[in-house]
Amino acid sequence: MKVICLSNFKGGAGKTTLAGHLAVQAGLSGYGEVVLIDTDPQASLTDWWNLRKADTPRYKKVELTELTKDLADLKEAGIKLVVIDTPPAVSETIRAVVEVADLVIIPCRPSPHDFRAVSSTVELVDGLKKPFIFVMNGAAVRAKITADTAYALAQYGKVAPVTVFQRTDFAQAMIDGRTAQELDSQSRSANEMAELWAYVRKQLRT
Repeated sequence: MKVICLSNFKGGAGKTTLAGHLAVQAGLSGYGEVVLIDTDPQASLTDWWNLRKADTPRYKKVELTELTKDLADLKEAGIKLVVIDTPPAVSETIRAVVEVADLVIIPCRPSPHDFRAVSSTVELVDGLKKPFIFVMNGAAVRAKITADTAYALAQYGKVAPVTVFQRTDFAQAMIDGRTAQELDSQSRSANEMAELWAYVRKQLRT
């Protein structure tokens, strides 16, 4: 069983949207049974999951003090992937989740403010010696700042070769418990998610 967590101390980076979309895409790709865990007190991922009509991915409510035990139980039950959403602030919650993760995904929007804010997240993840990747998220099409931010992030670590662009179908899908690829499997957003998951899956093998 592999554990992915989405983390960025700055709010508004798109962690929840990416968590839901990657979990669904993993299932669609045939990776195996996927479970979502929401450790953010705002519970946006939980709210989204409660609106879903599809049976997958599954959802597991956990207490932070029981996280290690709950993950062991999920592994024993045959779960292949756990995707964990985290709060948008420096907290012991994030540290505890990162400690059990096989891969940390750090979403970052292409702006100087977001880039400057990401360093504290990297410091925590690096300190725990966990592998991580950056994902450029919510980018404007053909905006030079996207490439500039990706180049700057590359000085700190791996940047996913797939950029997730700002499109209304991401927000539209999250309103009623779906994902962009479930709205239209042939859309550009769906292709981005398929390519991003393929890259994430490769990182989980290393």
